[in-house]
Amino acid sequence: MTTSLPVVVRRDDTKPFYEGPEICREYFRNEDLWFGSSLVNPGDTGAVDPGHVGAWEIFYCVSGEAVMDDGEHEYALSAGDTIAFPPSVPHRIHNRGTEPVLMVWAGGPGPGTAPTS
Repeated sequence: MTTSLPVVVRRDDTKPFYEGPEICREYFRNEDLWFGSSLVNPGDTGAVDPGHVGAWEIFYCVSGEAVMDDGEHEYALSAGDTIAFPPSVPHRIHNRGTEPVLMVWAGGPGPGTAPTS
């Protein structure tokens, strides 16, 4: 049995950061996983995330219609769809629609460091 307690993180306790015009918020990160969200407005494309050494990253489309790419292929996602990127695979979010795209993402195992060149 664990003695740890759940962690509550309020939106107002997160600090937005930007990857190009993509507005990101990280809600949780520890040595095992990370979790956050990205908002991409119509016509915008987020910056390329280089992928994470030894860690998968999963995106869930909460709202809107997104196109994600891995540098070679594009994957269309609608609300309720999920995509999982293997370790070290670069990716980014495009919004070619008319409504904002909200994606939530999580990764693990590990801290999700970017690959070194």
